[in-house]
Amino acid sequence: MSRPTSILLVDDDEAFRSVMASELAHRGFHVVKAKDGREAQVLLKSVQPDVVLLDLQLPDVSGMDVLKSAPGLSPGSEVIMLTGHGTMDTAIEAIRRGAFDYVSKPCSMDELEVRIKRALERQFLSRRTDVLERGLTPRDPGDWIVGNSPEFRKILDLAERVAPSDSTVLITGETGTGKEMVAKLLHAHSSRKGRPFVVVECAALQHELLQSELFGHDRGAFTGADRKKPGLFEVADGGTIFLDEIGEVSPATQVQLLRVLDTSTFRHVGGTTEINVDVRVVVATNRDLAGMVRKGLFREDLYYRLSTIILNLPPLRERGGDIDVLTNHFISLLNDRFGLRKRVGPEALKVLRRHDWPGNVRELLHAVERALVVCEEDEIWPEHLPGALGARDPASMEGGGEGLLPLAEMEREHVERVLDRVGGHRGKAAQILGISERNLYRKLKAYGV
Repeated sequence: MSRPTSILLVDDDEAFRSVMASELAHRGFHVVKAKDGREAQVLLKSVQPDVVLLDLQLPDVSGMDVLKSAPGLSPGSEVIMLTGHGTMDTAIEAIRRGAFDYVSKPCSMDELEVRIKRALERQFLSRRTDVLERGLTPRDPGDWIVGNSPEFRKILDLAERVAPSDSTVLITGETGTGKEMVAKLLHAHSSRKGRPFVVVECAALQHELLQSELFGHDRGAFTGADRKKPGLFEVADGGTIFLDEIGEVSPATQVQLLRVLDTSTFRHVGGTTEINVDVRVVVATNRDLAGMVRKGLFREDLYYRLSTIILNLPPLRERGGDIDVLTNHFISLLNDRFGLRKRVGPEALKVLRRHDWPGNVRELLHAVERALVVCEEDEIWPEHLPGALGARDPASMEGGGEGLLPLAEMEREHVERVLDRVGGHRGKAAQILGISERNLYRKLKAYGV
């Protein structure tokens, strides 16, 4: 059950304070009262109220001084000024200094409740934006982007050169090649690195929901829109927005994206006010956008606007010797994460090199992590890798695999040969094989030995 909204009521008129507190409590608010400015400042710090109802005319510290101190004492509180006759100019000045709103005394309770709820709505949106900004400023992903192949280094060098600019970047490549990592690299090496990096999974949202997420909506824009919500373009203001799978967006959304790119303005769904933002746009796709343009499935003008810079990430199968580099890199990172000291054995590396990696770097990472977790020894063997990797090895080797044994059968012959050499002594055999005696027993049981 959520706690009731807390209100700090600050007024030196005891009768007004008592009646107002009673009415607010009757409407479900938790009310704390202060009779002067100094007591208000003490309660601001200890109570951290959601809303402060603050009289301008106080006997000791002025309402303006309390307003000035409020952000330092209770940063999340919204302040509504209570104004008497002849203090309207001062109330307007209070708005300029950070107060949310003001009401004139005596005030209608219905009107006051509406103002309080508006203040709470702004507070909710402000907190949502703060949480998103704290969570969406990524670390520099440079430690996770490795590779020595000329094809990959060429792309990374280009990314480093364009990162400091505000140019729109289109990142293309197969699924799992690291498009989001490169987008984060562009952000981390730009002047916007201290601002949000907002990721939007375009393919995961249907048309109406995607528009609402990107551009926000006004209250009442559609059924269920009970409050105003800022769009992710607003959340990303000053930073970078990464639109993943841009080829999946609808024609209507393409039009709106083109307008944002051209004018840096948009409207909330159901709204009429123009909103200006300063956002760098980076997009990615695993589809052939140029081909989609030719087929009339993607706007030509938007394509040219998005493709100012194109970074085409090569698939892992075209990256030469990067499998060894990436495997050892992932092992090092995962060892640090899990507190282990494991290594990839030469036979396991051979299996990894022979695989064609349709899932690219992402598939390799998952394969290495799986092997590290299931391996009970210090060295990872082929048996620890996902079965799909070993199952396709013979067929993927040059010569069609004639005369070659399946990996599992090769392993069995090797184990039996070692056992025979040590006269069937399982402890010695396990030591030579580099596995535990328990693991050897399990293998022998599986072999039917």
